[in-house]
Amino acid sequence: MDFALDEQQQMVKDMVRSFAEDRVLPGAADRDRTGEFPHEIFAEMGELGLLGMMVPEEFGGAAVDLLSYLIAVEELARVDAAVAVGMTVTNSVCCWPIMTFGSEEQKSNFLPQLASGNTVGGFMLTEPGAGSDAASLTTRYRDEGDHWRLDGSKAWITNGEVGRFFICLATSDPGLGPSGISAFILDAEQEGVIFDPPEAKMGLRSSKTCMVTLDGARVPKTAMLGGEGKGFAMALATLDHSRLGIAAQSVGIATAALEESLRYARDRKQFGRAIMEHQAIAFQLADMDTEIDAARGLMIRAVWAAGQPGRHSRESAAAKLFASEMCNRVVSQAIQIHGGYGFSSEYPVERFFRDARVVTIYEGTSEVQRLVIARALAERAKGL
Repeated sequence: MDFALDEQQQMVKDMVRSFAEDRVLPGAADRDRTGEFPHEIFAEMGELGLLGMMVPEEFGGAAVDLLSYLIAVEELARVDAAVAVGMTVTNSVCCWPIMTFGSEEQKSNFLPQLASGNTVGGFMLTEPGAGSDAASLTTRYRDEGDHWRLDGSKAWITNGEVGRFFICLATSDPGLGPSGISAFILDAEQEGVIFDPPEAKMGLRSSKTCMVTLDGARVPKTAMLGGEGKGFAMALATLDHSRLGIAAQSVGIATAALEESLRYARDRKQFGRAIMEHQAIAFQLADMDTEIDAARGLMIRAVWAAGQPGRHSRESAAAKLFASEMCNRVVSQAIQIHGGYGFSSEYPVERFFRDARVVTIYEGTSEVQRLVIARALAERAKGL
């Protein structure tokens, strides 16, 4: 297997790294302190094609492959995970389902606006009482003749308050379970869509995450995605895809933590020599590097699986599970290597530590990923 990037992938990597270091990194610590959403940076990302990376050119996108997109996520997360998550949510759980399941009219109406950077998108699945058990959602939709009406509450919605278009999951009857769930492309700039103030989060502070109340929100009949009763299956397929974005984000954060640790261990001296020359520190750095490589390898394998017929749930779950838990281990080691300085917000590893904590939770907790993998293993066991 050839692990070398092709010409386009290398070009994406170089371009995004340059943009990330020149435009995103300088304000990352300040945005973490203030919680300010970087509208200007997202507009620039739209101009660079980073908000519609896999969208076909005819709809205003960059039309790159899945690995190129994940490389871009990783490079952004390496300097500011909050910017990376806003970008990946727009691409993975808003543009991708429209591109994959939408009609030509829906693609023409929504994808150019999202890809341009004029707005960002999101995904309204989670509810106050429906997290890992997504099939138990209670947000209702009702046919009102010339439109659909949505009523209910959504929780932990990334790009809430700053985004315009959201894929929203709702049910015609909670008693129907998955078969009653449909997906809609919701324009949030209307009466009946009420965003609470953004959550005060441990990390990813400049990424806006909100509770949303839907009180008679109207959706045109043409904005149901994929057909009535198809929403749950589309949500699962979308999560298979979007979990790879979280794996890439995890690799990016961990890479940044390793690089900061290498700089610190090179320059910090104890007992007359650089601390990276002490075996205890050198072995920690070696483990960190090895785990990052392993996570990236699982991610690349899942990219391959995504290009094969059928679903790639197990491979995506494995990549997300290992990468997210690896990320938390690596940033914890980075804090330890920095000693007391790692506990100070003057050093970026403190921010990485806080940002990393959520990657084992959103887009499906580690426990959900293990459940997905275990179900695949149960199927495999039947053939043994």
